[in-house]
Amino acid sequence: MVVVDEVHASWAADELGPALVAFLRPRAGVEAVVVVDNVALGPAIGGVRMRPGITAGEVARLARAMTMKNALAGLPHGGGKAGIAAPGLAAADHERVMRAFARAIRQLTDYIPGPDMGTSETSMAYIHDEIGRAVGLPGVLGGVPLDELGATGFGLAVCADVLSEAEMLHLGGACVVIQGFGAVGWHAARLLAERGAAIVAVSDSRGATWNPGGLDVTALRVHKKSAGSVAGFPGGTAVPRDDIVGFDCELLIPAAQPDVVTADNAGKISARVILEGANIPITIQAEAQLAERGVLCIPDVVANSGGVICAAAEYRGAGHAEAFTEIEEKIRDTMAELLGRLRPGTLTPRAAAEQMAQERLRQALTLRRRF
Repeated sequence: MVVVDEVHASWAADELGPALVAFLRPRAGVEAVVVVDNVALGPAIGGVRMRPGITAGEVARLARAMTMKNALAGLPHGGGKAGIAAPGLAAADHERVMRAFARAIRQLTDYIPGPDMGTSETSMAYIHDEIGRAVGLPGVLGGVPLDELGATGFGLAVCADVLSEAEMLHLGGACVVIQGFGAVGWHAARLLAERGAAIVAVSDSRGATWNPGGLDVTALRVHKKSAGSVAGFPGGTAVPRDDIVGFDCELLIPAAQPDVVTADNAGKISARVILEGANIPITIQAEAQLAERGVLCIPDVVANSGGVICAAAEYRGAGHAEAFTEIEEKIRDTMAELLGRLRPGTLTPRAAAEQMAQERLRQALTLRRRF
């Protein structure tokens, strides 16, 4: 393991962090990085992302997003993230990599790993078995399996409820486009359909499907499980995967990769409301362009915080019901404060959210030992 000082890193550092960056080689041919961004509020919680192209810079950005997200939710945790650069692995190889990664982070006690893109509740079970420290565990181990239960998707639905109650979004009959149909996208689609919205387009890494009258999301999930993709769904029309962000809709939910909406394609978006289901799915420049056009973009650090709220509840021993009650309470409180700060019209949602988080972090920092 090699730990580097943040001044030598290839991303911006500031007074909030990162506190630690660790580059790891858990197995031959497998590279990993852990970023513990800030621990002013407590030990850092953040997911373990596994994909071939992961970079230290992306992990650092995601770790900072977790710092902000945890502060906004009022959790006793800082922000961290891990990335493992590995291709799709067979089950046995995945287990070996996860166990080796766990052993490599044993001494990084300020970091509590959870599931993220490319990892699962089973992955966290392997880590927990090795070092006794992980969240998002399978139910059989006493965990609250946040992806299986849809904690992040539930939080997105709560955000939509708040906007509907504030008459900023009318869910009944609203056309919704969802980019990404994994754990987050599927549960968001299911819950919004239950609220009367029409899910008109959905994409995943291999294709997209569209039905202006509304997709049967339950049938779509069955199709994806059998075919491995939403592509070819008989209840919709195949469309180019990346085009759906520009389809006519009231609500857009990017719930896939980072930076899918940029300054180059932000002008194509017709949605009046965006809920960021993925982490950092929209660049700062694109968010500024959307704000200038009057598009309400609820940032990831608020919109998709249901997952980490659930993880923190599990970490202290709470069960499913208590965790989901806490998700609703915390997201409603955060959304109410966020919308209140937006009413004067001087801040973007991202700026307002960062202002809220930084106020809490700086207050916490005054209580930390400085000698």
